Amino acid sequence: MTMTYRSARWLIVPVAALSLSACGINSVPTKEEAAKAKWANVEAAYQRRADLIPNLVETAKGAAGIEKSTLESVVQARASATQVKLSTDDLNDPAKVEAFRQAQGQVSNSLGRLLVTMEAYPDLKSQGRFADLQTQLEGTENRITTAINDYNGAVQDYNTTIRTFPDIIGAKIVHGAQPMTPYKAISPNADTAPKVNFGQ
Repeated sequence: MTMTYRSARWLIVPVAALSLSACGINSVPTKEEAAKAKWANVEAAYQRRADLIPNLVETAKGAAGIEKSTLESVVQARASATQVKLSTDDLNDPAKVEAFRQAQGQVSNSLGRLLVTMEAYPDLKSQGRFADLQTQLEGTENRITTAINDYNGAVQDYNTTIRTFPDIIGAKIVHGAQPMTPYKAISPNADTAPKVNFGQ
């Protein structure tokens, strides 16, 4: 009789462990940490872009006649964007995520204006340094897009996990899990087709 009780007691341990793991005890924090790691990649990609901007601006200063205001807008946008911090604890606050997105969007817009302006300077475009920086910047923009897509995928996985049975049990009762905010990297008026004027 004692052996049966002891055997049964040892069988309860694995069954309890399986039950707990099926209730989100482990999956919720695992997926949350995965999303946070993906966010770190987004931040790293934006930091790489911020690091490239001073070199790009310095190179552009060498072009005679380039508008000072264009350069200043890029420098100012970069400075403003680096002031907006978003910790992993803020990823469930849509207002903070939106503030970060807007700051980075201003950098994107300013950089776009700078690059369009610089197209008018063939001497600058032919410089190896400028061409190298432009290539690095394009590569960085691609990294940013990829990092954002990866982060949004991880957020979707996490948010789905904390809202579906049986993981919702551990998510709410044990972890007090809150949904994370996906990152929408959109440019202002991106839904409006640009007007093309060929001078006619």
